[in-house]
Amino acid sequence: MEIVTHLINDTIEFYKWTLTIADKRVEKWPLMDNPLPTLAISSSYLLFLWLGPKYMKNREPFQLRKTLIVYNFSMVFLNFFIFKELFMAARAARYSYICQRVDYSDDPNEVRVAGALWWYFISKGIEYLDTVFFILRKKFSQVTFLHVYHHCSMFTLWWIGIKWVAGGQSFFGAHMNALIHVLMYLYYGLASCGPKIQKYLWWKKYLTIIQMIQFHVTIGHTALSLYVNCDFPHWMHYSLICYAITFIILFGNFYYQTYRRQQPMRRDASSSSKATKALSNGSLNGLSKANGAALTGSKEEKPQENSGRRKRKGRAKRD
Repeated sequence: MEIVTHLINDTIEFYKWTLTIADKRVEKWPLMDNPLPTLAISSSYLLFLWLGPKYMKNREPFQLRKTLIVYNFSMVFLNFFIFKELFMAARAARYSYICQRVDYSDDPNEVRVAGALWWYFISKGIEYLDTVFFILRKKFSQVTFLHVYHHCSMFTLWWIGIKWVAGGQSFFGAHMNALIHVLMYLYYGLASCGPKIQKYLWWKKYLTIIQMIQFHVTIGHTALSLYVNCDFPHWMHYSLICYAITFIILFGNFYYQTYRRQQPMRRDASSSSKATKALSNGSLNGLSKANGAALTGSKEEKPQENSGRRKRKGRAKRD
């Protein structure tokens, strides 16, 4: 018990020390004073994952078509705003794409970068609604481990990013991810419009490919920052590499299970259907040929019978 008490006290002391090096610009911003509100939202999300399916078990699924259209296109605009703000502010502040330390000053461009990153963090909390809508529509198969891990970890971990490093190297991954989410929510928004639009949405699997490319670029960019000894917390660099690797594994498995694994099954199904058609055509052709042979045979036999009868009639007349 004494060891546990010491561990708790040491953790509290460590947290108090980290607050001394936190970004003072964001400490009064919503949700940034302490981690409890963020943890409470994430805990509520996990609780809904457990209670939501139980609530919907004996109920009809909600359609939510108009709600989904509004939600998805709103997320398109929000992510585009985040991407635009990060790109323009980083360009104005002359950010380096190889190594950029955090500037904790009140420079307007730096504050603009920090504000855009805060909105990026907020957007990850709003994305919890993706799961809520899946459960209300009883699309339980969509709520996979990858889905939950991605949503819950992004919102929780980005609180740490905004609290301590709201700028510098943090802008790179955020503005790249925001641009990808513009494409993602554009796809979901168009898909929500109904079958007339859905038939033109052939590019879903390429969204997964783009996401996997994003994680590889993140690892390469982070490794380059470590190589040049960038003035940015190294523990965050190493953590980001490990985090990106988990996504590569999970998204790679999703892509294989969804697209690659189904292709041999489709080929087998198409080949079996072709074989069935060939067999049926062959049997029909065989029957038609047999019937044709029988018909021609019967036709050939009839003249022989008639000629025999004529011969008999001729003999009778002679007699």
